[in-house]
Amino acid sequence: MGGMVMWVFGYGSLIWKPGFNYDDRLVGFIKGYRRVFYQGSTDHRGTPEFPGRTVTLEPAEGEVCWGMAYKITKKEDQEVALTYLEVREKQYDQKAYVDLFTEPAASTPAVSGVLVYIGSPDKKVNENYMGPASVEEMASQIARAEGPSGPNRDYLFQLEKALGLLGCEDKHVTDIAKEVRRILSEEEVTIS
Repeated sequence: MGGMVMWVFGYGSLIWKPGFNYDDRLVGFIKGYRRVFYQGSTDHRGTPEFPGRTVTLEPAEGEVCWGMAYKITKKEDQEVALTYLEVREKQYDQKAYVDLFTEPAASTPAVSGVLVYIGSPDKKVNENYMGPASVEEMASQIARAEGPSGPNRDYLFQLEKALGLLGCEDKHVTDIAKEVRRILSEEEVTIS
């Protein structure tokens, strides 16, 4: 059995819905990045008229981003997974190969060369990049956007829940989720 093992790191919906065959998975983090709701979604969680917001990675000194890494061993599984991911992550214009750590104190990575998809802030190549906004602004957008894959808020709440189950809270995610819940509860008051 020759061939290279492939690893893919998920920090958004790949955490709870990989959608491809894998042999093993590892909860871990990558260094020097933070997860941010800066990527516009016009194909999954929003429309071109009203984009949703999904997460991308932003280089950030001293920060870490927790997620799930998937190990794919068989060559045919790798090919199928890559073809699938190229379509699913097509709005993400960058691929990087990163080190995955599983222990906060570790200086050596558990796995190296892990593939990750990133939406860069370069609007020329990543036309759906939305960039920073206030928590309130992002939350009101997420509360309202909806696309072929469902409401944007479901994506946010599933991400919050998935990170909670992994035991890695992300303040950016929880702050936005709290604000979306506040918006939704206020709307319920006005409707009834």
